[in-house]
Amino acid sequence: MEYKKMYERWLSFDEEIKGELTGLDEKEIEDRFYRELEFGTGGLRGVIGAGTNRMNAYTVRKATQGLASYILKQGIKSPSVAIAFDSRRSSDVFAREAALVLNANGIKTYTYETLKPTPMLSYAVRSLRATAGIVITASHNPKEYNGYKVYWSDGGQVTEEHAEGILEEIKSIDYKDIKTMKFDDAVFKELNKYVPSHIEDDYIQLVCDLAINTEVIDEMSEELNIIFTPIHGTGNLPVRLVLKELGFKNVSVVHEQEMPDMNFSTVKYPNPEEPEVFEIGIRMAKENGADLIIGTDPDCDRVGVVVKNNEGNYVVLTGNQVGVLLTNYMLSQLKRTYKLPEGSVVVKTIVTTELARRICEDYKVEIIDVLTGFKYIGEKIKEFEGTSKNFIIGFEESFGYLAGTFVRDKDAVIASALICEMAAFYKSRGMSLYDGIIEIYEKYGYCAEGLSSITLKGIEGNQRINEIMEGLRSNTTDAIAGYKVVKISDYFRKIETNISTGEKSVIELPKSNVIQLFLEDGGIVTARPSGTEPKIKFYIAAVGRDLWDAEDRLKKISDEVLEMIK
Repeated sequence: MEYKKMYERWLSFDEEIKGELTGLDEKEIEDRFYRELEFGTGGLRGVIGAGTNRMNAYTVRKATQGLASYILKQGIKSPSVAIAFDSRRSSDVFAREAALVLNANGIKTYTYETLKPTPMLSYAVRSLRATAGIVITASHNPKEYNGYKVYWSDGGQVTEEHAEGILEEIKSIDYKDIKTMKFDDAVFKELNKYVPSHIEDDYIQLVCDLAINTEVIDEMSEELNIIFTPIHGTGNLPVRLVLKELGFKNVSVVHEQEMPDMNFSTVKYPNPEEPEVFEIGIRMAKENGADLIIGTDPDCDRVGVVVKNNEGNYVVLTGNQVGVLLTNYMLSQLKRTYKLPEGSVVVKTIVTTELARRICEDYKVEIIDVLTGFKYIGEKIKEFEGTSKNFIIGFEESFGYLAGTFVRDKDAVIASALICEMAAFYKSRGMSLYDGIIEIYEKYGYCAEGLSSITLKGIEGNQRINEIMEGLRSNTTDAIAGYKVVKISDYFRKIETNISTGEKSVIELPKSNVIQLFLEDGGIVTARPSGTEPKIKFYIAAVGRDLWDAEDRLKKISDEVLEMIK
């Protein structure tokens, strides 16, 4: 068995590795070594530990050697790489290991001296005119995980072309061929440097410059009561600094979650999509009557929002709700101030709410769909350069938002600032953000969206996920929860089929393992394997006469989809 041979080889790497691997049962050995940790378009992500299918210094070095080899083959003069890391276990260690491999290959590195948000790395790559960038983070995954995200010179995550090239280099590398060097030698040769401090200052200023309605911030600066939690991650200092610079005076931090903590000790998962992460913040809000709570994930590229509903209970808004609120707010305020440019464009992913389309149609603004993954939104910003198109906002249902073009990935610092500005605007009208989303529903139609996931680990789980996708692809049901399926979009085969006419058309997006079923009432069911976890995800969208009707339909469709899969 190949995995046993690799296991035996790893026992000789070093004493720490040997100690961790000795005594494991056969199933655990197989899981750690049955494959190399997959390098996808976003890089690596996996459980921390020894083995080829784990995040550790050796897999980080191998991925970095592949990146170094790929960069050198591009023939770029004086290549350089910017590096950032978050608060997770071994993030700082992996960042240094990556830098030293690059340095040993003659590539200069600029590493942030302390932990920083992912979007600040995207900005640093562009500002330093670096060839590429690396962020050591597993984003919102559980504490057992870490990851390695790769960016290219435009500040966006690497495209398929670059990712495939890097992967080919990684596959050709044996562990014994990986280059590295001592830190002191790298510094002496001026190959290993810190990111200049002005980069962060410039970024903070650019975020502040995105404010649209500074008058309403001044008006409500003391009245708007904000609670912020960085959930033990990188957002603590930059988010609070931006809010202070903008003039918000009534901002409290959740002290129990303020400091970096690799164990994320107050939460099960450090994910703002999980309502549980806001329990402490909500207790604070009930005591001081806060208008909203905002919470950023460990690498501060996602942000969650909590507000009071009409019953007076604090509730977490969905990513779709925050996205349409921001879209409507930005378009309305830019139009009000005559700053909405010709050729304005909003970009969303295919699994993100269609309500945004109705808002854009009302403002006569183009909206573009891209595949799931914020890198596709970043690609569109690059594509718009030198054209008549002007990027306004991009968002995805998984709590990722971006305005401006100086960052090319989702940015929770930018989003937090705009969300607070938007909350100030609604408060000036005697409304909460919850009132704001109801106002949008009443104008553009009621809808509800949800996400269901099934976790399937290991070799068997991966096979089962593939079987489920193939089953959906070849044996699609005629109806779900009593609603006929009227159209099917298969993004792997790149074919869209009208069920009633049998007419087929080509999907003009890159190939992706995604299936979408469109229902006669306007509902949508989307299935796709997760790109970062051993899960298959089902995105459900429903429309209704009112919010309760939409949520009732959502539950019925979701229940039937999960029953079908079982």
